[in-house]
Amino acid sequence: MTDTDRAAEDSALKRQAALASILASACLTVGKLAAGLMSGSLALLSEAAHGLLDTGATILTYFAVRAADKPADDEHHYGHGKIEAVAALAETGLLIVLAVGVLYEAGHRLLSPVVEQIDANWLVFAVLIISIVVDVVRWRSLAAVAKRTKSDALAADALHFSSDFVASSLVLVGLVATSFGFHQGDALAAIGVSLFIAIAGYKLGRRTIDTLVDAAPAGLTERLRQTVEKVPGVIDIEVLRLRSAGPQVIGEISVAVPRTMPVDKIVAVKREIAQALTAEMPEVDLTVTANPRALDDESLVERVLLIAARRRLAVHHITVQRVAGKISISLDLELDAQMNHGAAHDIATALEQAISEEIGEDIEIETHVEPLEVEELAGADCPAEQTAAIKSLLIEGAGKGGILKEVHFVRARETASGLVVNYHCRADANLSVHAVHEAVDHLDRYLRARMERVVRVVGHADPLPQ
Repeated sequence: MTDTDRAAEDSALKRQAALASILASACLTVGKLAAGLMSGSLALLSEAAHGLLDTGATILTYFAVRAADKPADDEHHYGHGKIEAVAALAETGLLIVLAVGVLYEAGHRLLSPVVEQIDANWLVFAVLIISIVVDVVRWRSLAAVAKRTKSDALAADALHFSSDFVASSLVLVGLVATSFGFHQGDALAAIGVSLFIAIAGYKLGRRTIDTLVDAAPAGLTERLRQTVEKVPGVIDIEVLRLRSAGPQVIGEISVAVPRTMPVDKIVAVKREIAQALTAEMPEVDLTVTANPRALDDESLVERVLLIAARRRLAVHHITVQRVAGKISISLDLELDAQMNHGAAHDIATALEQAISEEIGEDIEIETHVEPLEVEELAGADCPAEQTAAIKSLLIEGAGKGGILKEVHFVRARETASGLVVNYHCRADANLSVHAVHEAVDHLDRYLRARMERVVRVVGHADPLPQ
């Protein structure tokens, strides 16, 4: 089932639950009102008034859940989910008004010298018992639907009906006490009803206000932090904002990543965060941003590479020295071979200035500009005898160096600029990168000294089998 199908099913389920609630509330209210008028029980009349408010509240709930399911539009960028919270807040106000009214009337009866006569007949008890059974069924069914659909309005209705069950039970106890001669039992039961209505209103109001003021759901922030911090590449969580919007929790999260991390890797980290959140908490929809941060263990070479990468410049052979407490940096900068010298010098100067601003003004920077061929060179394989001669020279030079072994896979191509030679060789796997690089460079110079038409030599060194 797709998310769209699931949302449509939840929406239909909420509307059906709200309609069933309206019908049940209306029927029970009529029954309680009739029994209360016949018996003269204040507690029962209070329950009837409570039921009348419940009926109005459930009607409000029905329209609220319909409106809350509307998608986001130009005026409501985060959807209409909070309409349910507004409806729940209205229900809270009605509950508090009813609780105060019932408490006032119950107090008046307790203090009055005239004792109200209560006719607790079988019809009254039957209405109360049926009401208790229906309240229990409605409470459990609505609570299940509200939990599944994350509906504030239906959760409010479920809370109402749980308090209705307790209140009806108190009325029943009060009428039983009255029938046994304890005439204050009905008024005391009414006070109990008012207290339970007030408690229900307080719980509902607190939850509703939390939603309206964008309070983060309890415990969710820590769960989110634990999930995101497990994603490789995340250094820290800088910003985490959550708010409830109907069945969803929306917001934003901003994480810190190493500033030396490539852009494609940062995109992958953001995607992995979104996938982890969806798997762990599907109701959460967060906008993920990643901010590069300098790490304490960044080397100077890494910082220079980062500065060059930001300017889309190719640099290599970076050397960092500390001479008499002063940092000296030298590097090779590759620029278009056809670029004029003045423009190349300006680019090199700007790069040096950027490095100085990043690392500190009291440093020494030397930039060596190398030509970079940015156009493709058309080429053709050299004759076999010429390639064989080049291979022989490479084998000869490798033998004199003593480090490179087994020269093979030699290719020589004729281009407009000259010969381009590629070859493979082998070297001891335990040697350093520097040692192997020096040996390959030495072989490059050896070949070019003996064949003037060679303009480029690329040697690839594989490890010797152990």
